[in-house]
Amino acid sequence: MKNNNTKHIIVLFCTSLIILGVNLGVMPVNIMEARNFITAREMVQDGHWFLTTLNGEPRYEKPPLPTWMTAFFGYLFGFHSVAILRISVVLVTMLLVFYIYKFSLKLGLTGQTGFQNGLILLTSFYVYFAGRDNQWDIYCHSFMIVSIFYLWNLLRLKNGAIKNSILGGIFLAFSMLSKGPVSLYALILPFLISYGFIYKFNFKNKKILKPLCIYILIGLIGGLSWSAYVHWMDPEHLNSMAKKETARWINDYNSKSFFYYWSFFTQSGVWTISSLVALFYPYMKNKVSNLKAYQFTLLWTLFSLLLLSFIPEKKVRYILPTLIPLALNTGFYIEFILKGIKNKKDSVLIKINFGLLGLVGIVYPLVIYLFFKEKITRQSDWALYSSLVLFIVGISIMYFLIKKSWHRVFNSIILLQCVVIIFVFPLAKSFLYNPNYKSVKDLHRFTANKMTLYDYKYMSPEIVWDYEDKIPSIDKVGIRDQLVLKNKNYVGVLCFQKDTENLIKELSSIYNVKKVSYVDLNTVAPSGKSYKERLARDFLIIYKKSNSNQE
Repeated sequence: MKNNNTKHIIVLFCTSLIILGVNLGVMPVNIMEARNFITAREMVQDGHWFLTTLNGEPRYEKPPLPTWMTAFFGYLFGFHSVAILRISVVLVTMLLVFYIYKFSLKLGLTGQTGFQNGLILLTSFYVYFAGRDNQWDIYCHSFMIVSIFYLWNLLRLKNGAIKNSILGGIFLAFSMLSKGPVSLYALILPFLISYGFIYKFNFKNKKILKPLCIYILIGLIGGLSWSAYVHWMDPEHLNSMAKKETARWINDYNSKSFFYYWSFFTQSGVWTISSLVALFYPYMKNKVSNLKAYQFTLLWTLFSLLLLSFIPEKKVRYILPTLIPLALNTGFYIEFILKGIKNKKDSVLIKINFGLLGLVGIVYPLVIYLFFKEKITRQSDWALYSSLVLFIVGISIMYFLIKKSWHRVFNSIILLQCVVIIFVFPLAKSFLYNPNYKSVKDLHRFTANKMTLYDYKYMSPEIVWDYEDKIPSIDKVGIRDQLVLKNKNYVGVLCFQKDTENLIKELSSIYNVKKVSYVDLNTVAPSGKSYKERLARDFLIIYKKSNSNQE
């Protein structure tokens, strides 16, 4: 048994390294990551470890633990490599996968089923997407699953109650220090509701009360410690932020329909059909190996979905916690398949399910060369490698389906995901291409001459991150103050391209204004649907009239 467990852990570790770690720096930094990276950089450069800042301004919207972890790698290796700065999120996601495996064993499932559950979770689309993108969500949910693992031991009256309460409380605190009460609401509350329905609470046993109190106290004291510190040191900014965040959650900011999340199972990617089937209790109840555990994971998934649906503010990434119990629930259907199918109807359903995935691999070369030939010309080698390998894996899936070799079908699907990460991800550079791309770093040749760079009215985190330094916001009054009150000869200003003409007209009666360059961090051409105006700026130098010839 121990040998099997060791083998499972090694394979999970190696697969996690591929799914989460290979080509880690390919995808561009998004707005959420940029905020995290900037705050981490200012922790190291300015010492703002507790009173956290973004572009030099207080930012308390998110607790600091994920940023501390990011800053640690930035401190060791610098802030120039995006892949290095994403290592912490990879490690935390690997922790999640490992504890889902361990938790499966606690549910009374076999080591093989737990192993499969870990792989299902790891290869669920939005889980590995979040695990390669260094923002806060995956941290708080990963730490909460670890906390739930030890809470389970407490509730089931396992040995080592004090140890479980301390460890569980620490990781509960870590979760709260990652994204406040989010995971309390989206993961542990539905867990407790489901546990109460299926396993029942046993609070009459006094042995559980003391460890449970320790668990709660450690979690709350540790989890609220940073907020308490900031409230003590900077109550004005914290209160302002708290009001803004609360209003977003309960009002109409990003408000969506109650049913917005109800296609949540599609976020599991290759497991979409399997996860949907696994949610049908009448179909599954006579097919599962452990009915009680299945009922528990099903309720946990559905209560998580329901609770999130009640919140007016909805974004796709907020559904992430629901995908975790969903992976456990899907594991029961996969376990049923791998035991061998005797019913013809079940066999047909599974062949359609996994046959579609095999078909994707087979037709991939045709699609990429017929429809995207022009885009891939700069990476024709990667296009060839990915086509060849995906075609072989697709054929393998079809072959094993015909032979009803279900274990090999499952393994081939995991391999398919690994192949996509290794061979297809590099092709993102061909699809994320903007011929007008121009980095903010190019402006250092101007600002190196003691010129401060400002952003007119609005700050874009991606631009500040790319510049590798702070870019204060400025308005027309601020421009006057810099040139008149502070007696500077010129200032550099970034402004939205649509505002350039009007700004030049308004200022030219007082100052000399020259459009010198531009910035465009978009990874698609201006004609593309996903082109963002906030990632593009014109660069103006504004001079005093008497210094018009200076640069």
